[in-house]
Amino acid sequence: MGIKVTLVKSFSGAQERQKQTVFGLGLFKMNDSKLLKDTPQIRGMIFAVKHLITAVDVKEEPKVARRKPRHIRVRDAARAKATQAK
Repeated sequence: MGIKVTLVKSFSGAQERQKQTVFGLGLFKMNDSKLLKDTPQIRGMIFAVKHLITAVDVKEEPKVARRKPRHIRVRDAARAKATQAK
């Protein structure tokens, strides 16, 4: 299970600790949404800034999409191009 959190109020007047908590959840702009794992640590962060965000339980697990580093993507593209040229 996961939790979808959305930033619905501005954190411009919030305390510095609350701003850091919002950033820790991965929310940087208004209406940003993130799908996070349901852990006690995430629940605590949500509770600390519940007046700034909305949180909804979702059934699916968040997908961890990692992007390859740029030098590896460039290398793979060069290899693919070389094999097509043959």
